[in-house]
Amino acid sequence: MKCLIIAAGKGSRLRRQGDVKPLIPILGLPLIERVIRSAMEAGADEFFVVTGYQEERLRSFLSGLTGSLGCRITPIFNRDWVKENGLSVLKAKEYLQKPFLLLMSDHLFDPAIVRNMAKLELPEDKIVLGVDGDTCNSSVDIEDVTRLRTQNGKILDIGKDLTDFNGFDTGIFLCSPAIFSALEQSTKDNGDTTLSGAVRILAAEGKAEAFEIGGRFWIDVDDPAAFRRAEDAILARLKDKPNDGPVSRHLNRPLSVKISRRLVNYPVTPNQISLSSFFCSVLAAGLFALSGYFALLVAGFLAQFASVIDGCDGEVARLTCQSSDYGGWLDAVLDRYADAFLLFGLMWHVYADKNDSLILLIGFLAIIGSFMLSYTADKHDSLMRNRINRGRGLRMGRDIRVFLIFLGAVFNQAYLTLVVIAAVMNIATVHRLIICRSHE
Repeated sequence: MKCLIIAAGKGSRLRRQGDVKPLIPILGLPLIERVIRSAMEAGADEFFVVTGYQEERLRSFLSGLTGSLGCRITPIFNRDWVKENGLSVLKAKEYLQKPFLLLMSDHLFDPAIVRNMAKLELPEDKIVLGVDGDTCNSSVDIEDVTRLRTQNGKILDIGKDLTDFNGFDTGIFLCSPAIFSALEQSTKDNGDTTLSGAVRILAAEGKAEAFEIGGRFWIDVDDPAAFRRAEDAILARLKDKPNDGPVSRHLNRPLSVKISRRLVNYPVTPNQISLSSFFCSVLAAGLFALSGYFALLVAGFLAQFASVIDGCDGEVARLTCQSSDYGGWLDAVLDRYADAFLLFGLMWHVYADKNDSLILLIGFLAIIGSFMLSYTADKHDSLMRNRINRGRGLRMGRDIRVFLIFLGAVFNQAYLTLVVIAAVMNIATVHRLIICRSHE
């Protein structure tokens, strides 16, 4: 599917964040790159970007993005960029003779909206506009948003000054070439060169349809307040990970998200974060092996800190679109090594203090139980996905294991911690085996 993106404006209200609005980074990625990546995720494979203000800088960026994303991006310069957005759309008329996606460079959205819109059968003389029917949406600037009045899936009227409205314009369009004829007619008959003017022309003919987005995420990043709301909304989506255990959900994830929010502004990769978390665990294991409560306490805090950082690699990967199968696999491998080092260090600490051979057996059971619990996680989680998504039951995972180590260090109960981990991890593994067997 071809996609047209309007990126010609100056965006003066966001000057504090950057000089060229489409290139302003939000959590590590420029606005326009986020829009393009979201459209690609929804199925778009060729892009036309209408440029205007600072055209050369934007064109240079798009040229580099073409190589990194592996898709075709064609810049189209609009000399009249200071005028209404309808003229920018008209600049693409010769490039788009079949249905296409029309987006704004400063509107972020859930790719599922476009994916669902793309499934619609679009007649040659109609357009479809994504409509947010939640008129109480707190992310919307009610003073600036374009409002809509719809009925039975049809757009009746559109404009920023509507007082009788039941929806908001998301700036997400599925268009036929009829949009160009409507723009030309609006310009000729009414002197209106806005995109809304063309929508009114088509609405009067019953050719403008409304697609309800169903509460999915979208936001117009038009001023500093909206910029902060967009950041918060994107970060909030990181916390919605159903496989998180209780410690991750209520302690680690809120902290790691705050750290990731800062990390995306630095040239650090997710794999480097994974390695940093691993080395923190190794250092903690070394401290565990030392005698004395102070070393034990510092090691416990360091182990828990490593557990928090362990969430940042995936978060930064998602925020900056650097996720990869290798990165996820590397993180899992390093976690297993980290677990082994931590539990071995804890076992050494207890054995050096009590010199009891039973401690070696308990330490071995703690390590093997931890490994088996991790090994069985994928199959168990896939079978219990619906239950996990509903937040039912206690998911036993690495977050609980490391938190138990932290608590044992704080309360100077290293031996008891080893016993608890050995018992809990192996019992949970056997429980998973029984559950998976019953679902065969």
